[in-house]
Amino acid sequence: MWQAFRNGSTYDLRTRNPVLDDPMSTRPWAPERTVRARVVALLLLSGPPALAGRVAALKLNGVQITGTLKLAGGRVEPYVELNNCRFEKEVLLPECRFVTLRMVGCAIPRLEAARLQTEGDLHLPRCQVPGGIRLTDAQIGTDLLINQIVVHQDRIGRSIAADGLSVAQDLQAEMIESHGEFSMRGATVGVSLSLRGSRLRGPYGVEGRRALNAPQLTVGRTLYLTPAGISPRGLGPGATPPYGIGNTPVRGTRVQRFECDGGIRLDDGRFGDAVDLGSARFMMSLGQEVSLRRIQTPELRFLGERPEQGKFVLSGAKVGNLVDKADSWPGPGGLTMDGFGYEKLVPRGPFPLSRRLAWVTAATPEYAPEPYERLATVLRGSGEDADAREVLLAKHRRRRETLPLAGKLWGVIQDWTVAYGYRPGRAAVWMTVLWAAGAVAFSRLDPAAIKPEEHPKWNASLFALDLLLPVINLGQDGYWRLESAWQWAAAALILLGWVLATTVAAGASRLLRRG
Repeated sequence: MWQAFRNGSTYDLRTRNPVLDDPMSTRPWAPERTVRARVVALLLLSGPPALAGRVAALKLNGVQITGTLKLAGGRVEPYVELNNCRFEKEVLLPECRFVTLRMVGCAIPRLEAARLQTEGDLHLPRCQVPGGIRLTDAQIGTDLLINQIVVHQDRIGRSIAADGLSVAQDLQAEMIESHGEFSMRGATVGVSLSLRGSRLRGPYGVEGRRALNAPQLTVGRTLYLTPAGISPRGLGPGATPPYGIGNTPVRGTRVQRFECDGGIRLDDGRFGDAVDLGSARFMMSLGQEVSLRRIQTPELRFLGERPEQGKFVLSGAKVGNLVDKADSWPGPGGLTMDGFGYEKLVPRGPFPLSRRLAWVTAATPEYAPEPYERLATVLRGSGEDADAREVLLAKHRRRRETLPLAGKLWGVIQDWTVAYGYRPGRAAVWMTVLWAAGAVAFSRLDPAAIKPEEHPKWNASLFALDLLLPVINLGQDGYWRLESAWQWAAAALILLGWVLATTVAAGASRLLRRG
């Protein structure tokens, strides 16, 4: 191993028998495959110089490392790549500095790497870590790749503790199995964060923990909670990054969706391009939620499966395009979106207005005007004025349910007659009906003039129209003496005329503004 380190070659102790070489099995390895952790630390921190024309590097394959590997606070200059290795005890790397560190397909009881720094990549694909990983405040110079890792919770319920983590480029966590809370509070990812095809399970027996806890997460481009395709040809020991996972499925590829058993918290997150929930499956119990409070992103792709329980919270979130499907949103009681702002709706598949109104209703178990007004504004901005009026009409009808009996009765009258002013054509019809009824009624009247010497010729139709039309004077009103019931009839026409004419004028003004 010492000589392999000096010339940068791989120290390979595999038997070439897949069963005997599996680091995850409980089968013991032969003593000749064992290296002490103290020797590994000596090579990395104070190793011999490279041979002439060579670059020193620690490359191990199929090696069992006994004891605890302690590199805390050290600076490791050589390139490190450990493949299919088995660690007897935990690996301690807090405040350690590496150029590049790759551990692929290794069995690690626990990885402690708080405030770890790398100039290049940190790769941990296909590793199994039963005691959890700690990457708190770690700084990764380029990419962090943990595809297909299997990690279990530590004593406080966290599988991966990465609060304050900083990754300069991509964080790939595709097809991982996390049994415990994956915590990334205040983390920063320079490009994209991919959890394609991963399965996150909340911690067992620990209250207040979530499957993914990442408030104030900043991602330069896109957060992917979407399916991943795995090619059978890409899962062998010789697979290269991205270790069998690709974005373009080929024939024979198995597709696995993102699954989350437990709550998710992404509050106050910032995402430069999008948050993609395509085909995601969320399994929550009562009281758990997928919280997207106050996130900001140009696009939210809400295209996952409808959850049976739990709640989605979008309160205060601000997005540009809302890409969604009618079947993705939860039912009544499963959605909260007070203060949720979006600029454009981009539905995938049929999403009729009736379903969109049901979407708003599901988010407002108690009446709130803001979701209706936001939807109407977005529809009007897309040129769908008729749908926008229907939304505002639905808002008034929903508000009517909260009013006392007198308010409800008045609301029913407004709705039945003029649809709260959002269907001005109906008001014009009612004016026509009232005019006709008034003309017929007043045709039976032969009123006396107030001033016998100053009055026009009696015309029942013009008199009824003059009463109905406010402001306009047709030369009939004010010249005739009406008594008893006729006075009440005239007063009713005047009042109804004001209400209906105002409604017609409002509708006409909206038409002119739209034009």
